[in-house]
Amino acid sequence: MKSPAIEVTGLRKSYGEVEAVAGVDLRVEEGEILAFLGPNGAGKTTTVEILEGFRPRTAGEVSVLGQDPATAGLDWRERIGIVLQESQPEEYLKVDETVTIWAAYFSAPRPVDEVLEMVGLAEHRDQRVGRLSGGQQRRLDLALALVGNPELLFLDEPTTGFDPTARREAWAMIDGLRDLGVTVLLTTHYMDEAQNLADRITVIAAGRIIARGTAEDLAETASMRTRISWDSQELPLAELPVQLRAAAATLDEAGETGDPGTTSAEDPPRLAILTDDVSDTVAELLQIAGRLGRKIDSLEVLAPTLEDTYLSLIGEADRAGRLDH
Repeated sequence: MKSPAIEVTGLRKSYGEVEAVAGVDLRVEEGEILAFLGPNGAGKTTTVEILEGFRPRTAGEVSVLGQDPATAGLDWRERIGIVLQESQPEEYLKVDETVTIWAAYFSAPRPVDEVLEMVGLAEHRDQRVGRLSGGQQRRLDLALALVGNPELLFLDEPTTGFDPTARREAWAMIDGLRDLGVTVLLTTHYMDEAQNLADRITVIAAGRIIARGTAEDLAETASMRTRISWDSQELPLAELPVQLRAAAATLDEAGETGDPGTTSAEDPPRLAILTDDVSDTVAELLQIAGRLGRKIDSLEVLAPTLEDTYLSLIGEADRAGRLDH
């Protein structure tokens, strides 16, 4: 059985009377991409810096690649790569010169040409670092993290400031790390990024883990339901059986539901039902429409996004008085 790349039990970090991390348990399996999410001030950065060996802990057990970061030596540090949110490589050096210098810090680096090809900078190898675009700069950051041939990669907000095309390209690069067997701990404020890249997600708030699992697991934890909606002109509320009629609500242009009895006849609304039983509900609506000789061409099934789930989880923690303001 493989050992986890990261295993944390009861991690605590205090600054005087303030407890930034309050008993975190965390496990990252070898070869997986785990998204570590949380609002600003949640303890996310403190936790990651402890895992990287840059910050001491107050209490708890921490194992990263089988060693305690607080006492691990240079041989351990060669096994990890870090992409910080911001970096400042020497702007007058060329791209290949920068990666070559960085490679010299490691005992068994990955070939520079291979790394440049991997991150899409092979055609820009002779470009001065200071002349790179923002997206190219981020590719260079990733190259510097990968040139040491790490087993574990920490990615801190890797696509902040990227345009949509550059973000998608970065996602493809990060997703490709699976083929190299690299374990990735990803922090991001982009929920679509986490949903597209992560095998599992862990959410931290006020120094405590409040949810963990796949995006589907988190939606279940937050009691998020799928929304089925349609144009009421195609299937009016009055044609629904009592049970479905009671569950139905109107849907405004912003996607908010309301009381179907408050909408005027001159402006027929979309109707919506929130449900955990998607297949049976859709089948029942189609059967009703069929019996009436109608079609529901406007039928839409919208599952909750990770952003919906995340906001619900954080909101629940806030209402429980667990978040600081």
